[in-house]
Amino acid sequence: MIRLLSDPLQIVFTLAALLVATTCHEFAHAFVADRLGDPTARSLGRLTLNPLVHLDPIGTLSILLFGFGWARPVPVNARNFQDPRQGMLQVALAGPLANVTVAFIVGALAQIPGLFAGTPAAQFFDLIIYINVILAVFNLIPVPPLDGSRIVQSVLPAREAVEFARLQPYGAIILLVLLYTGVVGRVIGPAVRWLYHAATGGMSGLY
Repeated sequence: MIRLLSDPLQIVFTLAALLVATTCHEFAHAFVADRLGDPTARSLGRLTLNPLVHLDPIGTLSILLFGFGWARPVPVNARNFQDPRQGMLQVALAGPLANVTVAFIVGALAQIPGLFAGTPAAQFFDLIIYINVILAVFNLIPVPPLDGSRIVQSVLPAREAVEFARLQPYGAIILLVLLYTGVVGRVIGPAVRWLYHAATGGMSGLY
Protein backbone atom coordinates (compact mmCIF):
# COMPACT_ATOMS: atom_id res chain seq x y z
CA MET A 1 0.00 0.00 0.00
CA ILE A 2 2.81 2.43 0.89
CA ARG A 3 5.74 2.85 -1.49
CA LEU A 4 9.06 2.78 0.36
CA LEU A 5 11.63 3.92 -2.18
CA SER A 6 15.41 3.55 -2.18
CA ASP A 7 16.00 7.24 -1.50
CA PRO A 8 16.95 7.47 2.23
CA LEU A 9 15.22 10.84 2.66
CA GLN A 10 12.06 9.49 1.05
CA ILE A 11 12.13 6.50 3.41
CA VAL A 12 12.56 8.74 6.47
CA PHE A 13 9.75 11.03 5.34
CA THR A 14 7.45 8.09 4.61
CA LEU A 15 8.03 6.46 7.99
CA ALA A 16 7.56 9.79 9.78
CA ALA A 17 4.32 10.42 7.87
CA LEU A 18 3.13 6.93 8.80
CA LEU A 19 3.81 7.66 12.46
CA VAL A 20 1.74 10.83 12.22
CA ALA A 21 -1.15 9.07 10.47
CA THR A 22 -1.33 5.97 12.67
CA THR A 23 -0.87 7.94 15.89
CA CYS A 24 -3.69 10.35 15.05
CA HIS A 25 -5.87 7.43 13.97
CA GLU A 26 -5.46 5.41 17.16
CA PHE A 27 -5.60 8.47 19.42
CA ALA A 28 -8.95 9.42 17.86
CA HIS A 29 -10.35 5.98 18.68
CA ALA A 30 -9.12 6.29 22.27
CA PHE A 31 -10.33 9.87 22.68
CA VAL A 32 -13.88 9.21 21.46
CA ALA A 33 -14.18 5.99 23.49
CA ASP A 34 -13.02 7.85 26.58
CA ARG A 35 -15.49 10.70 26.00
CA LEU A 36 -18.31 8.19 25.60
CA GLY A 37 -17.57 6.62 28.97
CA ASP A 38 -15.08 3.82 28.30
CA PRO A 39 -11.88 4.34 30.37
CA THR A 40 -10.10 1.29 28.93
CA ALA A 41 -7.75 3.17 26.60
CA ARG A 42 -6.94 5.78 29.25
CA SER A 43 -6.16 3.12 31.87
CA LEU A 44 -3.77 1.41 29.44
CA GLY A 45 -1.97 4.65 28.54
CA ARG A 46 -3.36 4.76 25.01
CA LEU A 47 -4.99 8.18 25.31
CA THR A 48 -1.87 9.90 24.06
CA LEU A 49 -0.25 11.33 20.93
CA ASN A 50 3.03 9.60 21.77
CA PRO A 51 3.63 7.45 18.65
CA LEU A 52 5.73 4.91 20.54
CA VAL A 53 2.69 3.86 22.56
CA HIS A 54 0.75 2.97 19.41
CA LEU A 55 3.51 1.15 17.52
CA ASP A 56 3.18 -2.55 16.84
CA PRO A 57 6.64 -4.15 16.35
CA ILE A 58 5.48 -6.69 13.78
CA GLY A 59 3.29 -4.16 12.00
CA THR A 60 6.17 -1.70 11.81
CA LEU A 61 8.54 -4.36 10.47
CA SER A 62 5.93 -5.31 7.86
CA ILE A 63 5.81 -1.68 6.69
CA LEU A 64 9.58 -1.64 6.27
CA LEU A 65 9.64 -4.96 4.38
CA PHE A 66 6.41 -4.91 2.39
CA GLY A 67 5.08 -1.35 2.47
CA PHE A 68 2.00 -2.51 4.40
CA GLY A 69 1.55 -2.73 8.16
CA TRP A 70 -0.51 -1.73 11.15
CA ALA A 71 -0.45 -0.04 14.55
CA ARG A 72 -1.61 -1.49 17.88
CA PRO A 73 -5.43 -1.40 17.93
CA VAL A 74 -6.92 0.60 20.77
CA PRO A 75 -8.88 -1.70 23.12
CA VAL A 76 -12.51 -0.67 23.56
CA ASN A 77 -15.13 -2.10 25.91
CA ALA A 78 -18.51 -1.31 24.37
CA ARG A 79 -20.31 -2.31 27.57
CA ASN A 80 -19.17 0.98 29.08
CA PHE A 81 -21.20 2.96 26.52
CA GLN A 82 -24.78 3.98 27.20
CA ASP A 83 -25.64 2.74 23.72
CA PRO A 84 -23.01 0.10 22.77
CA ARG A 85 -23.90 -0.03 19.07
CA GLN A 86 -23.90 3.73 18.60
CA GLY A 87 -20.80 4.05 20.75
CA MET A 88 -18.87 1.58 18.62
CA LEU A 89 -20.08 3.33 15.48
CA GLN A 90 -18.69 6.65 16.70
CA VAL A 91 -15.41 5.10 17.85
CA ALA A 92 -14.97 3.30 14.52
CA LEU A 93 -15.64 6.46 12.51
CA ALA A 94 -13.26 8.52 14.65
CA GLY A 95 -10.07 7.00 13.22
CA PRO A 96 -10.76 7.59 9.50
CA LEU A 97 -12.26 11.03 10.22
CA ALA A 98 -9.13 12.00 12.13
CA ASN A 99 -6.97 11.03 9.14
CA VAL A 100 -9.13 13.01 6.72
CA THR A 101 -8.97 16.01 9.07
CA VAL A 102 -5.17 15.83 9.27
CA ALA A 103 -4.93 15.54 5.48
CA PHE A 104 -7.02 18.66 4.91
CA ILE A 105 -5.29 20.70 7.62
CA VAL A 106 -1.84 19.85 6.25
CA GLY A 107 -3.15 20.41 2.72
CA ALA A 108 -4.30 23.90 3.67
CA LEU A 109 -0.88 24.70 5.16
CA ALA A 110 0.89 23.34 2.10
CA GLN A 111 -1.11 25.63 -0.18
CA ILE A 112 0.05 28.83 1.53
CA PRO A 113 1.90 30.62 -1.32
CA GLY A 114 5.68 30.48 -1.03
CA LEU A 115 5.69 28.95 2.45
CA PHE A 116 7.07 25.50 1.62
CA ALA A 117 7.30 25.47 -2.18
CA GLY A 118 10.48 23.84 -3.44
CA THR A 119 11.61 22.69 0.01
CA PRO A 120 11.87 19.19 1.53
CA ALA A 121 9.01 20.20 3.82
CA ALA A 122 6.71 20.34 0.79
CA GLN A 123 7.51 16.71 -0.02
CA PHE A 124 6.99 15.70 3.61
CA PHE A 125 3.64 17.48 3.80
CA ASP A 126 2.57 15.80 0.58
CA LEU A 127 3.38 12.39 2.05
CA ILE A 128 1.43 13.18 5.22
CA ILE A 129 -1.61 14.04 3.12
CA TYR A 130 -1.29 10.99 0.89
CA ILE A 131 -0.76 8.48 3.71
CA ASN A 132 -3.54 9.89 5.87
CA VAL A 133 -5.93 9.63 2.92
CA ILE A 134 -4.89 6.03 2.24
CA LEU A 135 -5.28 5.08 5.90
CA ALA A 136 -8.73 6.69 6.10
CA VAL A 137 -10.11 5.04 2.97
CA PHE A 138 -8.44 1.67 3.57
CA ASN A 139 -9.91 1.43 7.07
CA LEU A 140 -13.41 1.93 5.72
CA ILE A 141 -13.24 -1.43 3.90
CA PRO A 142 -15.93 -3.59 5.60
CA VAL A 143 -13.63 -6.49 6.43
CA PRO A 144 -12.58 -7.36 10.00
CA PRO A 145 -10.56 -6.09 11.79
CA LEU A 146 -10.83 -2.78 9.90
CA ASP A 147 -13.03 0.07 11.10
CA GLY A 148 -15.38 -0.45 8.18
CA SER A 149 -16.45 -3.80 9.61
CA ARG A 150 -17.34 -2.18 12.94
CA ILE A 151 -19.31 0.50 11.13
CA VAL A 152 -21.29 -2.09 9.17
CA GLN A 153 -21.89 -4.18 12.28
CA SER A 154 -23.16 -1.10 14.13
CA VAL A 155 -25.73 -0.14 11.49
CA LEU A 156 -27.04 -3.61 10.65
CA PRO A 157 -30.12 -4.96 12.43
CA ALA A 158 -29.18 -7.06 15.47
CA ARG A 159 -29.63 -10.47 13.82
CA GLU A 160 -27.69 -9.52 10.69
CA ALA A 161 -24.98 -7.93 12.84
CA VAL A 162 -24.48 -11.22 14.67
CA GLU A 163 -24.17 -13.05 11.35
CA PHE A 164 -21.71 -10.47 10.05
CA ALA A 165 -19.62 -10.80 13.23
CA ARG A 166 -18.97 -14.43 12.33
CA LEU A 167 -16.54 -13.18 9.66
CA GLN A 168 -14.19 -11.95 12.41
CA PRO A 169 -11.96 -15.09 12.57
CA TYR A 170 -11.48 -15.02 8.79
CA GLY A 171 -11.07 -11.27 8.34
CA ALA A 172 -7.28 -11.19 8.21
CA ILE A 173 -7.19 -13.97 5.61
CA ILE A 174 -9.85 -12.26 3.48
CA LEU A 175 -7.96 -8.98 3.70
CA LEU A 176 -4.65 -10.55 2.70
CA VAL A 177 -6.27 -12.21 -0.30
CA LEU A 178 -7.84 -8.92 -1.38
CA LEU A 179 -4.49 -7.14 -1.01
CA TYR A 180 -2.52 -9.85 -2.82
CA THR A 181 -4.94 -9.97 -5.77
CA GLY A 182 -4.94 -6.18 -6.11
CA VAL A 183 -8.68 -5.90 -5.44
CA VAL A 184 -8.10 -3.42 -2.60
CA GLY A 185 -6.09 -1.07 -4.79
CA ARG A 186 -8.68 -1.12 -7.55
CA VAL A 187 -11.57 -0.54 -5.16
CA ILE A 188 -10.13 2.24 -3.02
CA GLY A 189 -7.93 3.85 -5.68
CA PRO A 190 -10.55 6.29 -7.04
CA ALA A 191 -11.57 7.44 -3.55
CA VAL A 192 -7.93 7.88 -2.50
CA ARG A 193 -7.15 9.97 -5.58
CA TRP A 194 -10.28 12.10 -5.18
CA LEU A 195 -9.61 12.83 -1.49
CA TYR A 196 -5.92 13.46 -2.10
CA HIS A 197 -6.57 16.00 -4.83
CA ALA A 198 -9.33 17.60 -2.74
CA ALA A 199 -6.95 17.97 0.22
CA THR A 200 -4.14 19.40 -1.93
CA GLY A 201 -6.44 21.61 -3.95
CA GLY A 202 -5.30 19.77 -7.05
CA MET A 203 -1.96 21.57 -6.84
CA SER A 204 0.30 18.57 -6.24
CA GLY A 205 1.28 16.11 -8.95
CA LEU A 206 3.28 13.60 -6.92
CA TYR A 207 0.44 11.05 -6.87
